Amino acid sequence: MLEQMIKWDGEFTFSGVTPSGHEMKMDVAEEFGGSNTGARPTELLLNAVAGCTGIDIISILKKMRLEPDSFEMVVNGRRADDHPKRFTTVHIHYAINGDLPEDKVVRAIQLSMDKYCSVSHSLNAEILASYSLNGEDEIKL
Repeated sequence: MLEQMIKWDGEFTFSGVTPSGHEMKMDVAEEFGGSNTGARPTELLLNAVAGCTGIDIISILKKMRLEPDSFEMVVNGRRADDHPKRFTTVHIHYAINGDLPEDKVVRAIQLSMDKYCSVSHSLNAEILASYSLNGEDEIKL
């Protein structure tokens, strides 16, 4: 079981320390009454999905004895118009560079998306992926 303590710091600000010892702060924008001193929970959620799959992909590539020269992700989410305004779609684009066989890169992405990423499997949203290898055109999975 994973447990965290999150405390209210006043107004709309919350903070905590993760079980791994990292500080975290959440807040809302000033236009909604916050003081903009931390990330929005929805931003953290999108970052968590990208981080989870990114860690999986690197781990899988390393097991294949492959390592990219660079690896970046762009993640975006579409939210429902009505409350609770959940994410209905999350799209992650993986931009990977290096001397890597494309079939191995695709396999690593698919394994993360289909089997390993616990964060994406915890969401009630459609998770979409695309990739580009060495700056080539985007390919959707």
